[in-house]
Amino acid sequence: MRLINTALLFLLLILSCKALGLKPQLLGRHTAQTNSQHTSVSYKTFYFDQQIDHFGFLENGTFKQRYLLNDQHWHKEGGPILFYTGNEGDITWFCNNTGFMWDVAEDLGALLVFAEHRYYGESMPFGEESYSNAKYLNYLTSEQALADFAVLIKALKKTLPGAQKSSVIAIGGSYGGMLAAWLRMKYPSAVVGFSFIGEGLQWLSQEFGLCNPLKTPDEVYGFKAWLQETWVNLAMVDYPYEANFLQPLPAWPVKVVCKNLHFNTGVSDKQLLNGISQAVRVYYNYTGDAVCLNTSQTATGNLGFLGWFYQSCTEMVMPICTDGVADMFEPQPWNFQAFSDECYNQFRVRPREDWAEIVYGGRNISAHSNIIFSNGNLDPWMSGGVTRSLSESLVAIMIDGGAHHLDLRYNSEFDPESVIKTRALEVRYFKQWIKQAATTQ
Repeated sequence: MRLINTALLFLLLILSCKALGLKPQLLGRHTAQTNSQHTSVSYKTFYFDQQIDHFGFLENGTFKQRYLLNDQHWHKEGGPILFYTGNEGDITWFCNNTGFMWDVAEDLGALLVFAEHRYYGESMPFGEESYSNAKYLNYLTSEQALADFAVLIKALKKTLPGAQKSSVIAIGGSYGGMLAAWLRMKYPSAVVGFSFIGEGLQWLSQEFGLCNPLKTPDEVYGFKAWLQETWVNLAMVDYPYEANFLQPLPAWPVKVVCKNLHFNTGVSDKQLLNGISQAVRVYYNYTGDAVCLNTSQTATGNLGFLGWFYQSCTEMVMPICTDGVADMFEPQPWNFQAFSDECYNQFRVRPREDWAEIVYGGRNISAHSNIIFSNGNLDPWMSGGVTRSLSESLVAIMIDGGAHHLDLRYNSEFDPESVIKTRALEVRYFKQWIKQAATTQ
């Protein structure tokens, strides 16, 4: 009912403006040119001759439906089409506020299309008279809008060179999300899938029990980053016994988490997300004391996150990337400039990318001596460590079944044999080096 009441109020406002001699379509264009604060947005504007009435034969007129197109990253000859199902407003506004599509376009090699909903923006079936009477407004329905989208998709696939075999993903938010879903239902041959942003955010927030519900598509990026850091932290602290280094956790927490993710390939999206929400709770609410999950925090408050972030923004630059092949995450290449800009926005400093290597030598350390580099093969930070011995006194030790500095923790009856042997070897080296030092004094 809330959507219906909003629509009626919007309609009454337009009719009132018409009575005052104002141009009604300007309401939909008031904030049309909002600039994106993220990925650069550029597009070409086109107009498609669209039927006013797709379901009758009395009204044979057409109107110009506006759509925006960006092919900057499109892999022609089969690259996908991300098709935004325009909702109640000027399409340029939605184009500038749907950063998700722009962010994923390069990775997917996708063509972006933002189609304007009839009776909004510049897509007026009867021009300035479109809102003047009930007869003209009779064609303002979701069914007609869906037909517009289906016809436009068919035309684009037919006329754009290379688009004939392109898969189409419909994307929309709020009412546009409803249209995206309905487009998939009513015209399954037109689109292979849809992305629902709107009511979907509310469902996600409730499913994960978030303290601060997701309200905008941009907040989804922060939510995904929170999830990714959660998995990384879990791998770091995958200890063989209960511990509370980052959070209170059970023994072998990764195994406990994975029990919630045993699905076959036919699992639905909601079932999968439900499993993920249960898995996340192992990390954030093992004790059962948490009332809700706070996405602004991924570890104990005892860690100086802000201080470490500052150090990362000055001298401790640690390039991190994912490719979706050798890891379980979405591809995200290392972008030093973006990182530098983030540091400047936060602290008004810029990092010295190579300073630590210049000062400490990086991996060129063979002239040094008496250092043990121990790494656990369960620790995600292992990739940045020294994993091969460089000399008799520059010793690398790999701990099978070891998480983040497991060998530095207290002895436990649950310790794997590998860490017991590692600690013994480390002590042996300590003794040897102590003896050597004593003889040179």
